[in-house]
Amino acid sequence: MKKAFITGITGQDGAYLAKLLIEKGYEVHGGVRRISQPILSRLEWLGVEKDVHLHEFDLAEINNIHRVVRETEVDEFYNLAAQSFVGSSWNLPVYAGDVNGLGVVRILDCLRTLAPQTRFYQASTSEMFGLVQEVPQSETTRLYPRSPYGVAKVYGHYITTNYRESFGLHASSGILFNHESPLRGKEFVTRKITMSLAKIARGADAPLELGNMDARRDWGFAGDYVKGMWQMLQQEAADDYVLATGVTTTIRDFVSYAAQTLNMDLEWSGSGIDETATERKTGKTVVVINEKFYRPAEVDLLIGDSSKAAKKLGWKATVEVRELAEMMAKSDYDAIT
Repeated sequence: MKKAFITGITGQDGAYLAKLLIEKGYEVHGGVRRISQPILSRLEWLGVEKDVHLHEFDLAEINNIHRVVRETEVDEFYNLAAQSFVGSSWNLPVYAGDVNGLGVVRILDCLRTLAPQTRFYQASTSEMFGLVQEVPQSETTRLYPRSPYGVAKVYGHYITTNYRESFGLHASSGILFNHESPLRGKEFVTRKITMSLAKIARGADAPLELGNMDARRDWGFAGDYVKGMWQMLQQEAADDYVLATGVTTTIRDFVSYAAQTLNMDLEWSGSGIDETATERKTGKTVVVINEKFYRPAEVDLLIGDSSKAAKKLGWKATVEVRELAEMMAKSDYDAIT
């Protein structure tokens, strides 16, 4: 039986990955920060909360990481934990740098010292491309991050490459474009959209407040992406891979897809901060723009080229963005009683 450790196991990706590995016969261990009641709702939603072994874990504490690596002796180590919300990273820039950047090298150095045979996965991100230098973005695209989150992730990405090339670790980075699910955190824009629209469909009056409606993202399903993580660590040689759908969609279109699922017919009017969406049948204002949700430095267009992953891993995205919006909207609507 193989053993794996997942940092961030209580998050969206961690929960889906835990389920995948358990189904493949792994003994799964996971790291959680020290809180009195670990939030296990995502693991419970997937029915695997009783099948994982949880450990106190903190990316900022080297002694803790050292102890966990020594005691668990795992075959595969997936680093999915992070200061994960881009918007908050401007308010927490030092923390984002410490956790998302230095946290990676803390793990890698413990593995190099204690368990050099362990295979390592680093959760890199399309936010590293930021002000994109080419379209679509691939593994060779020049990085130009536009947030403290993205800058820190660049360090984590390159230090993973450095330890692979310098010390021979089997260390791979997955440059994952946006991936969502009904388990997405409520602070992320896609989940904010589907939850708010579900409440409005159930009778709520408060409109959905959003920022830049013209921002474009490459959205896929998290369940597909964790399979790609696992596939990377099954390769003979470690490498870096982009995982993406290759389709880019505006925030506005994602809202429309989710609204259609909930039998809303939206009419868009205005532009910029004056843009609104009104439900044609009722005349109710459903979407308004709030300047506070604009980023200090916007990432306008992300679209990934995952041809390398398709060729070498046999990976592909199976859920289209419209299906994804429908899945999330239905889940949130059904959860409201």
